[in-house]
Amino acid sequence: MTDLKQLNKAIVDGDAKKAAEVTKAALAEGAKPLDLIQNHMIPAMDEVGKLFEEEEYFVPELLLSGRAMRAAFELIKPLMVAQGVQPTGRVVIGTVQGDLHDIGKNLVAAMLEGAGFEVTDLGADVKPEAFVEAVKAKNANIVAFSAMLTVTMPKMATTIEALKAAGLRDRVKVMVGGAPISQAYCEEIGADAYSDSASAAAALARDIMVGTTVTAQYQEKGEKALAGIAATAKGTK
Repeated sequence: MTDLKQLNKAIVDGDAKKAAEVTKAALAEGAKPLDLIQNHMIPAMDEVGKLFEEEEYFVPELLLSGRAMRAAFELIKPLMVAQGVQPTGRVVIGTVQGDLHDIGKNLVAAMLEGAGFEVTDLGADVKPEAFVEAVKAKNANIVAFSAMLTVTMPKMATTIEALKAAGLRDRVKVMVGGAPISQAYCEEIGADAYSDSASAAAALARDIMVGTTVTAQYQEKGEKALAGIAATAKGTK
């Protein structure tokens, strides 16, 4: 049997090739995708976030771990989609219009994926209308805005107003972050949550989803749907 501690280690070490190899072998042996995500991938990314906060890891290491996690997740996702298993939640993320910075946003996106979210990354310099369309198209639970410049901060408020105008504000939670952003500014513009780090953002997103219908469906539907997944997984060899 595959030692699943190797999956955790591969993600923490940022070894994408090893993460994919371990995941493929585990699936072929009948491992449950939800188990791989919840008991190995999410804890690994939580550990990476902790190392980052303790300044033992830096941006390059965080990005490598995110890549390793995605290599494993790409093997798992088709099986989950085929069986109708829902993600922890759906997040649309991007850097607001006029701002080309994306490293911080990329880190948050990686941590969210590691936490089991389906992430739609719109990139940088994203217009309010693009956020609105993505929230509609993806039926997002959370929309996350990043800004690294004080001059682009107001675009967060503009985008929230666009969500209101489209009739979407009540159905989506707004998370904000970036170097010039604060909890006070979050409250000022009417956003729902603020985070000052990538790992904290992932934890915050999980907290937002706790007790929601999406999470309930994820647990209940997932366990039922995965009854015959071992046979399907053997096709990944």
